[in-house]
Amino acid sequence: MRRTLRTLRRGPGDPAFRVEPDRSIWRATRMPTGVATVRLAQRGPQEVEARAWGPGADEALVQLPELLGAGDDVSTFDPRLTLVSRAHQRHPGVRVMRTGRVMESLIPAVLEQKVVGADAFASWRRLLRLYGDDAPGPTPVPMKVPPTGETWRLVPSWEWHRAGVDPQRARTAVTCASLERQLQGAADLDPAAAEARLRAVPGVGVWTAAEVRQRALGDADAISIGDYHLAAAIGWTLLGRKIDDAEMVEVMEPWRPHRGRVVLLLSADGVLAKPRRGPKMARDNHSWH
Repeated sequence: MRRTLRTLRRGPGDPAFRVEPDRSIWRATRMPTGVATVRLAQRGPQEVEARAWGPGADEALVQLPELLGAGDDVSTFDPRLTLVSRAHQRHPGVRVMRTGRVMESLIPAVLEQKVVGADAFASWRRLLRLYGDDAPGPTPVPMKVPPTGETWRLVPSWEWHRAGVDPQRARTAVTCASLERQLQGAADLDPAAAEARLRAVPGVGVWTAAEVRQRALGDADAISIGDYHLAAAIGWTLLGRKIDDAEMVEVMEPWRPHRGRVVLLLSADGVLAKPRRGPKMARDNHSWH
């Protein structure tokens, strides 16, 4: 369960996602019927105990199997390589999740565009604490439900600035928020149509769309082309050398439509990595805006 859901956590201290020392997961979300907090605890290889609070609690529980990957079809997956096969055997319970909540993946992905992860996570924490709704229920610490599109749209420019978000990302986030209904509709489309709808928004490119497809849409084929680390990590893991995005797409092609699953499994197995050397991504200072 934790390996399946871990990419929903946007850095340490994420106000909408928390893992407790007892290994339970607390998640704050916004369903069509209202806000909800869900507590998940794994009780066995195929059993998860769940409790939920808030107006959207019943809907969140109904959606829970989908969240945990019940609709994830592995029947056509061929690991092909020993490395991938071993990861698949070691982690048979790791599945491709589907939250169904597009904006909850899209806005944080926009914040993470072309910046160091730590800075994007700090922006997410600040904005959620300011504009998120209080999560219902007996949460272990105060938690926040991600804002509505309308709330995101009305965040003042100076608060984006104070959160360390440059004007371009802020504009993209506001544009996405103003199109919340249309973008949420991508959850009901096939992968190609969903990507086309997402990428029709100025500022939403192939990387951002893939981040949404992986989390909100349950797309087992989505890979984050343009990621600062992924191509190099894939190259070193599978080929023993650094590669770029174009070569990564070529290398991953035989696994289509399970390219994202391969990344998920290798990551879960702890083997997806590149050597710890070379330049780190520069941290931008947006205080001049």
